[in-house]
Amino acid sequence: MRLRHKKNLEQRLKNCGEYLLTLELGPINADECPDRDLYLNFRDVFNNDNPVMLEIGCGKGRFICEAAMREPDKNFLAVEKAAGVIVNACERAREYGLSNVRFIMMSAEYLYRYIPAASISGIYLNFSCPFPKNSYRNHRLTSERFLNFYRFVLKDGAVIRQKTDSPVFFEFSVGSYTQCGFTLKNITHDLHNSVYYKDNIKTEYEEKFASLGKPVYALEAFPNE
Repeated sequence: MRLRHKKNLEQRLKNCGEYLLTLELGPINADECPDRDLYLNFRDVFNNDNPVMLEIGCGKGRFICEAAMREPDKNFLAVEKAAGVIVNACERAREYGLSNVRFIMMSAEYLYRYIPAASISGIYLNFSCPFPKNSYRNHRLTSERFLNFYRFVLKDGAVIRQKTDSPVFFEFSVGSYTQCGFTLKNITHDLHNSVYYKDNIKTEYEEKFASLGKPVYALEAFPNE
């Protein structure tokens, strides 16, 4: 059963080649990779110069595909490290016939090597892994190392939109943004019962979590100049 599933997965990924970017992995730390020729050229990727939005941890693609349909004048780049998950996202985009979505299969740490400076118009962090153990804090997507990366790739005026179900991770994120010089706006401890819910797009995980009546924490973060 395991072998059949693996073989089928590989073929499904190949069938999604128009949506899944193929990038060679190397050193994780950007300081170990001075060759900036690895940076993506988004005009070549999307065949236009529209703004690029980045989602880190896209899951099965419900959020990013809905966002792409709502805003066809923007491009959407989604990152997910699990092959068995991202294939569903790619297939969803193909089913909807979306031309403004592309996917990268890799861990977020590798993004340092591929995203050029001041090229991203917005970042989505939807229900990122909280990595609750303190020894893994540097893996949290709102740790200082990642916030420095976001500051590097975001255009002037761009925003990070974060949602999580973890109050501990949310508290950590608020502190991290503040310490790293980000301005926070539209903070809510119960998104689905707030004035900010109107244009919200639910992820698959969010749908299940909300059905239990538990709160979703959300905010917007802007890097200060």
